[in-house]
Amino acid sequence: MKQVKGKYSVLAAVAAGVVLFATSCSSSDSDNGGSASVPAGVLSEVVTDDATALALANGVYSHWQPLSSSFSFIIELNSNKLTSFEGEEDEAGPVNSRFEQQADTWYQVKIFNHLLLGIVNDNETITEVTKAFNAGQVTQNGYNAAVGKAKFLRGLAYLYLVQLWGEVPVITEAGGSNTERQPINTVYAQIISDLTDAESLLQNYNGDPVTPSKQAAQGLLARAYLAWGDNPLTQQEVEAIAAGQADPQFSKTDSRLEKAVEYADKVINSGLLKLDPDFSKLFGREYESNKRGTNEHLFTIRHDGDKNDAQGNHQTHCSWTFPFLNGENGRGFSENHTEVSDDDLYEDWYLEQPNDKRLAKTYFTELKNPTDGLTYHYHSPIYTPVNGKGVDQSYDNAENLEITFNSVDRIELRYAEVLLIKAEALVQLGRNAEAAAPFNQLRQRAGIATVSAPTFDQIKREWDYEFTYEQKSLFNNLRWKDLISSVREVSDYEHFDDSYATAGEIGRDGNEVSSFFAKIHKHLKAKYNNVRGRHYRQPIPTGLSGENLNIAQNPGY
Repeated sequence: MKQVKGKYSVLAAVAAGVVLFATSCSSSDSDNGGSASVPAGVLSEVVTDDATALALANGVYSHWQPLSSSFSFIIELNSNKLTSFEGEEDEAGPVNSRFEQQADTWYQVKIFNHLLLGIVNDNETITEVTKAFNAGQVTQNGYNAAVGKAKFLRGLAYLYLVQLWGEVPVITEAGGSNTERQPINTVYAQIISDLTDAESLLQNYNGDPVTPSKQAAQGLLARAYLAWGDNPLTQQEVEAIAAGQADPQFSKTDSRLEKAVEYADKVINSGLLKLDPDFSKLFGREYESNKRGTNEHLFTIRHDGDKNDAQGNHQTHCSWTFPFLNGENGRGFSENHTEVSDDDLYEDWYLEQPNDKRLAKTYFTELKNPTDGLTYHYHSPIYTPVNGKGVDQSYDNAENLEITFNSVDRIELRYAEVLLIKAEALVQLGRNAEAAAPFNQLRQRAGIATVSAPTFDQIKREWDYEFTYEQKSLFNNLRWKDLISSVREVSDYEHFDDSYATAGEIGRDGNEVSSFFAKIHKHLKAKYNNVRGRHYRQPIPTGLSGENLNIAQNPGY
């Protein structure tokens, strides 16, 4: 199914005037820039049959596509796992890497506004399709497909918003304030309502992860109940810790965790999904959209490349911009836009689980360049390991055309997450032995030892093993209430040591410190020193054109 842009109206309080589709990596990227300005009310009478109903729902993707790689610039950079080399220190990537984000930081502006604009599209779709359905212009099947998709995407948008920004305005086809922030439980209740409606309206999963399905809605319900079950902080609770470096107390609500298990079981018991037997085959153009027929990708965002959709998926571009410019083999040196925070992330995993098949696909430490036949290394003192999940792994060795094509689909939800959600919820409920079955499916594929009753610590580590760099890190830290302590673990990394502070000096490892590792050191220090309780929320940003959205700011910003 081709995702196409649709017309939309723009609520003035959400974004005034012009909607900008700007770069997800840097101003030099060749993305599909452009603008659109559509007066309110233009959607009246555009839905006349099933095809136009679905086209209107598909228009929402023009707001999801620009976010595919941008999510990493908040979710992974605001963790101990990723560092940004994207331009100068005051640019949006490094600012997030250093925990110095503010209301005008571009990635926060971009994600917040596009999610809200997508919700506006969803609301218009529901209104117009319902009107056409009542007039007999749209069939029941057409209504179910279009409204089911709109509610699915609206629920997902609100789930991102509430986890990153906390209390947010709730606007539906029935109305609502553009500026008045709603309590956390109100936002989650809307998410559950939307996804439950989507579950009832959408068709069963048919092997096409681009099309939202009943099982995809159930998977998101499991995700939402797990997040809600871990008692998200209220505005007042964040305010109490905003200036300090102490995490709040972890707490949970068992009834919501039970619902997470219930919805995970619905996906599992459908029998329509399964793990791909080869973890290495999950990432890249040749394996997207279920081309292997293994049914692990449950929901993905379609990308046709920079020149064909709202914006190509720059995830490959950002983490693999200069694959063979690392100073070796007589080649020049240039940093990728994002870098693994330190060698220790690879080395610690290797020491814990040396036989884990996922390790070599998550962190590349050396690769042969098929163009010159030479091997390049990504490890101190040359480089840090490379984020392998940002690389199109369809290719042998390292040749990677996706640096310019940017057409790999973004995986939003895969079956492995459903299994781990169930396992974690069961462990939090004290039913550790029951958690072994879904938990061990992941370990068996990875080739590492199974356990009879996973602990909470083992669950947490399994999220790292299975999902590192898949835009989960920050959300997990927010749920577990360990954001500050996890980020400050960077003090144990090799290049946190002050001997790496100055390029040209000799580091603790006996090697001359390169400018690359001097910057790694600078960012590790900034992460450690700057992370605060306020980072349990992102700052409420400006609109896309810099206007004040008149939404009360989060504590500490």
